[in-house]
Parts: sequence; C-alpha cells; structure tokens
Amino acid sequence: MHAAVDVPKLDLTLPGGGSLARVCRRASALTLVDLEGGANVAALLYLAKNPLERYCMPDTLKAQHVSRLTSGVALYSDMGRVLASIVHDSCGWHDTITGHTTPALLAARWGPRSYQQARNECRRSARELLLIELAKHGLGPRDLIANINFFTKVAIGADGELSYVREHSPPAASVTLRFELDTLVVLASTPHPLDPDEQWRPRPVGLVIEHAAQAAEDDPVRRACPENERGFAASEATLL
Repeated sequence: MHAAVDVPKLDLTLPGGGSLARVCRRASALTLVDLEGGANVAALLYLAKNPLERYCMPDTLKAQHVSRLTSGVALYSDMGRVLASIVHDSCGWHDTITGHTTPALLAARWGPRSYQQARNECRRSARELLLIELAKHGLGPRDLIANINFFTKVAIGADGELSYVREHSPPAASVTLRFELDTLVVLASTPHPLDPDEQWRPRPVGLVIEHAAQAAEDDPVRRACPENERGFAASEATLL
C-alpha cells in the first residue's frame, strides 16, 4: 500500500459564480457547506493520475439502485472503481441526472452579461466555468461528463416528469466526500438549469479539506451492497 500522504487543510469560500479545480488525495475528505442556503454546485470527478477515467453517473446509480446521491453512496468511475464516498450529508438529496447550465440557457433565462459589460458582476454558465478549470489540467469539451449538482433536489413524478424543489438546501447544509483514490475535483457554483428563480443568484459555498480515515472492512458505504465491496476492492487493487 502507498504511504500516507500529507493533506494540507484547505478552508476557503467558493464565491457564487466562481469555480475551482483541485486534486483531493486518497484518505482526505472535502466538505462543502451551503453558506446562505439555496446553493447549487456542479461537480466533476476524474482519476487524478489518468483523467480518462472519470465519474460515471449511470454506474453510480444502477450499482446502488438509487436515483439521487446522499450519505452512504459511493461515487463510481467508468472503470468500476470507487473514486469517493459520501460519508456525511445534512441535506439528504443531491441531483446527478439533470446536467448543468450552458451559455444558451443562461442567455435565454437570465440574460447575458459579459466581463466587458459588468466586470465582476459578469455571468458565466456552469459549462463555461467547468471548461475553464478543465483547461488548466489539459482537458477540454470532450471531457465533460454527467455532473453532480450538490445541494439540489429534482423530484421525479409518477409519469417521469422532473421538477425542481425550492428551498431544499437550508443555510449551513453540508456534505462530505471521502476520497478512496486521488481525484481531480472540478466545481462551479452556479444556479441549477431547472432553477425557476428569475434573478441570477449564484450562492457562495464553503470548502474544507481535511484528513480522513481510510475505509475499514466494516465501513457503511463499503458494506452497503455487494457491488460496493467489489468497487472498493477494485480501487484498492490499483494501490498495490
């Protein structure tokens, strides 16, 4: 097994309309805090040493028979390995089905504002922000994948219709990811594409990275279902 890696603590605020990319090491934990309530954070995950391997929404959901993310859920890569686990969640539901805002959607719903027009009050869609961060790591449009929307709940009706749930995330709601492999995390704090608010109001989010104990044999996420046992074993096999 690899030796323990020192994990510097990161404690900062991701401003509304801001973005960030960071490699989170195995045996570290990232906590996101909805500081004001009503936040939405689009998130992408990639295996740090080989970003061709990345978060896979379909495998994550079907392996665990869920339609949303919350505490106890493992986040799978497209190679069947567990990149991260949700080990704490006071919000109860995080969307990973309905995507992120695009420049066209932003312009149609909220109206465009360029940097030349509005300086720090400019508006960028989640797609633009994610691409900016991906470019810093040699990645581009073809590397965009189905994202996670932390702090957002999208209800699914009896006929399959999707509806945005207002006021789902209260102030100080938080969710913690424990990383099972070194993972490149890309974040953008922008409104959800189904958010009906007529005003463009991206919310700030607090971020904290700390050490975390590695998953033991009796870890609740690992033991949640047989598929998770296999996913954790596949992750750990890459460390031998």
